[in-house]
Formats: sequence, C-alpha cells, structure tokens
Amino acid sequence: MLRAVGILFGLATQALFLWTVVRLFLFLAGASQGLLMPWSSGVRLPWYAWDILLAVQFAVPHSWLLLPGTRQRLQCLVPAPFYGCFFCSVTCLCLLATIELWQRQSAALWRLDGTPAALVRAVFLALWPALIYSLSLTGLAYQTGWTPWWAWLRGRLPPPRQFRPRGAYRLIRHPVYLCFLGLIWLTPSMTLDRAVLTAIWTAYIFIGSSLKDRRLLRFIGEPYRQYQARVAGFLGSGVLVRFGRWFQQARPVISKLPHDPRPRAFDS
Repeated sequence: MLRAVGILFGLATQALFLWTVVRLFLFLAGASQGLLMPWSSGVRLPWYAWDILLAVQFAVPHSWLLLPGTRQRLQCLVPAPFYGCFFCSVTCLCLLATIELWQRQSAALWRLDGTPAALVRAVFLALWPALIYSLSLTGLAYQTGWTPWWAWLRGRLPPPRQFRPRGAYRLIRHPVYLCFLGLIWLTPSMTLDRAVLTAIWTAYIFIGSSLKDRRLLRFIGEPYRQYQARVAGFLGSGVLVRFGRWFQQARPVISKLPHDPRPRAFDS
C-alpha cells in the first residue's frame, strides 16, 4: 500500500509540474485570467495587499524548503527519496495559488504596440527554451524530484549530483534566475498588478541567488569559492572579459580569411 502511494505521489508530482508550467506561461504572457479570480475579488483587502501576499507566499516557501536545516527537520516526515517531489509539489501549489487567485488591474505604467511589442514578445518566447536549457544543465529531473523518486522505484541509490559548470554556467552562475528575471520583466503592457509582481519577484531572485551561492558553498566548498571568483552571478564584467578573450583569440583567424575587394550589397 505504501509503495502504491509513493508511486502515485511521484507521478502526480510530474503531472502537477507540467500543468504549472503551462499555467505560468499563460499567466506571464497575459493570455489567461486566474481560474479562481472571481473568488479572490471578494476578499476584503485592497488588490495590492492581496497580490503582495500571493507573490510572497510563493517566494518564501520556495527558499525555506531548500535550506539545509529545513530539510533535516523534515526528514522524519518526508523520506529522502521523496523530498524532491515534496519540494516540487509545494512550489507548484504555491505558484498555482498566485496564478489562479491573482487580481489584475487595467491601469498600466507602459503599453507597447507594433514592432516594439512584437520584439518584446519574441524575446519572451525565446527565453522559455533558454530557461529549460539552463535547468537541464544542473539536472531538471533532480529539481522536479524525478531522479531520486525513479531510483527509489527501482530499488537503487540516486546518482550523486556533481559540480561541473558547463554551457551557460561557464559565463554566469545563475542563468536560470536570469531567464526568469527576463520572463517577468518582458511584457508589452506593464500593468500596476504586474509591476507589483515584478518588483517582489525581482527582489526574490536576487535574494534567492545569494542563498543558493551560500548553499553551494557549504556543500561544495573551495571549488565553488573559486568558481564564484571566476564567474559573475549575472551578466557583468566576467562575461565581457570572456568575450574579449575570445575576440583576441579569433582575430588572427579572422585576419587570415581571404578578402574579396569587390563591393557587395547588404542583402547579398
């Protein structure tokens, strides 16, 4: 019976994660109203106070459950193979509460039309595969709880997570946070409620990235300290330095390319 419950919990977590991704995409794209918004409109709170509570109630549990001390205290209630699924489920439920109960406002700080709006939407869409790519570099299946749960199902120990910066993590330490930052800022219409969400979640992203650095420094130690010293957290001087080094290395190759003196049109 307990094994059946564990199997259902793992499968339900993955389904919940996929549904949350769909709802988050529609929510940030402004293409869908919250399913429970009519109920939330009857709450006896100003809209901004209600929306602030919703934005904070996602950010706080998400970071709190990742603290090593929190995980140790919850081990007696949540076995290690299921903690990833538990964390993913709580995160998704808090995020869905924010999405479905959010109170929208029509007044806007800015509205873009025409080509600027199309460009913003295009970059917004491009950030989603970039986000998935960044998550995959550190083990998306670990973050949804699938890897430890799948190992439990097969009666094996989960493979250890290794610290091997690759891909985007060679340029910045927090590509996932950077992508998410772009998703909440890139909107053709910055309404007042979206501004509240953007402000709170922007603060959460920078605080959360700092907490992540501290966690990884605790678990990994000196190799991560050296990685911190070498790679910027977000876009910064580290990226520019790396681009400059690449350009200096590429200059001799570029200078040896055959030169065609004939004039060419820009569209050739």
